[in-house]
Amino acid sequence: MGLTPTYSTRPRVLVVGGGYVGLYTALRLQKKIAKSGGIVTLVDPLPYMTYQPFLPEVAGGNIEARHAVVSHRRHLRETELIQGSVTGIDHENRTAVIAPADGGAPFELTYHDVVLAAGAITRTFPIKGLAESGIGLKTIEEAVALRNQVLSLIEKASTETDPAKRKRALTFVVVGGGFAGIETIAELEDMARAAARLNPRIEESELRFVLVEAMGRIMPEVTESQALWVVEHLRSRNIEVLLNTSLDNAEDHNLKLINLPAKTVAQQFDADTLIWTAGVMANPMVRSTDFPVEPRGRVSVNVNLQVSGEFGVIPNAWAAGDIAAVPDVTGGLPDGTCVPNAQHALRQAKRLAANLWASRFNKPLTGYKHKNLGAVAGFGEWKGVAKIMGIQLKGAPAWLAHRGYHGLAMPTVERKFRVLMDWFITMFTGRDLTQLEGLMTPRASFVSAATPKPKPAPKPVEDAPAAQPVEITSEVKEEVKEDAHASK
Repeated sequence: MGLTPTYSTRPRVLVVGGGYVGLYTALRLQKKIAKSGGIVTLVDPLPYMTYQPFLPEVAGGNIEARHAVVSHRRHLRETELIQGSVTGIDHENRTAVIAPADGGAPFELTYHDVVLAAGAITRTFPIKGLAESGIGLKTIEEAVALRNQVLSLIEKASTETDPAKRKRALTFVVVGGGFAGIETIAELEDMARAAARLNPRIEESELRFVLVEAMGRIMPEVTESQALWVVEHLRSRNIEVLLNTSLDNAEDHNLKLINLPAKTVAQQFDADTLIWTAGVMANPMVRSTDFPVEPRGRVSVNVNLQVSGEFGVIPNAWAAGDIAAVPDVTGGLPDGTCVPNAQHALRQAKRLAANLWASRFNKPLTGYKHKNLGAVAGFGEWKGVAKIMGIQLKGAPAWLAHRGYHGLAMPTVERKFRVLMDWFITMFTGRDLTQLEGLMTPRASFVSAATPKPKPAPKPVEDAPAAQPVEITSEVKEEVKEDAHASK
């Protein structure tokens, strides 16, 4: 007889998503809600929060993959955790439908307050071959797979005798010139060249890195002069930067690039590695709710982070982060909402938790206000660019600022310590350039060893050669007579 999981019957604050907003909201509320007789319940398909600014460094071998994630179970000990996805919300009746991550039957969960914190997913376009040939960089699993893929292809190419296949294996393409794309291609280029120097069968000049950006400039978060410097810096490292260029087709790993806006063919070549970092979009789960959604697919909220519709505030419904259109009173996007980044998400989560708790006692709520402090980016060891409170940095100072900021922003003291130790060790030992083969098929070697080998087929018995008649010569006859006489 199977067991039926039981969930708390206490008044529930349901947190949908365990990223930046979900983790910090639960951290700030779990003890307070528990002491008041309620419970915080967090639902997410994954058992951890991923610190996404570290994904390029994970892919580049500077940070251990597990150190860039924060365990929900370890740090949310007074939170009810459910590994699954919220597939529907009926706020009028205060119920949510949960689909377990293990494929079990969906079930309903009641709540008192709901916090939408499901974040964003990778935004793609209907490009032929993209789904089959590409890989994103939004999850820790993608970062690990990308690191292993690049290193494995370099090793594979070193023994490849076909020039076309060798060139294809050593060509790496990143689509998207935002922070994620620039940091990714810079970290991978640094790692790939270090790996090539260790392999005598590979010349560094054989490595080809291509950055494709549809706009006329990269990194809109920094000044135009800094963006131009970044392009020059990347090109000085023999990274091809193609602006006003778009990916048109990627079938069979044959990439067709077109010029914009003319849509004429710019280049066409083969590449085994195609990395897509061309933007994100709000998690489409909001469309399975009865909450108002604005044109960009985000749930509408007011400055207090309360879900708000045509008829005003919707009670007991909150949202923040990439899934929410949070008004930015300091500027922000052209539509007046906050830029979808970690800096806003972390601060919005703290404000949301404070406002939700204050609403329990009918206390005044405080509107979210945060002026963007700037932006920092790392381009590999001792290389980077930054704009901090109007101060422009590049090179080693920017790289140090990048590490300083993200080291402090990494959630929990335990994870901060692990990341700092990774960086400290790497300063003396260099990047970890070991690829882990067979992660997608970890049982392959065991299955091979445990599978009985077929017995070899018996060898066919060859027929003995037929005896040849012996010619009896006169000399032979004389020898026979002599032998017979001697025997007498």
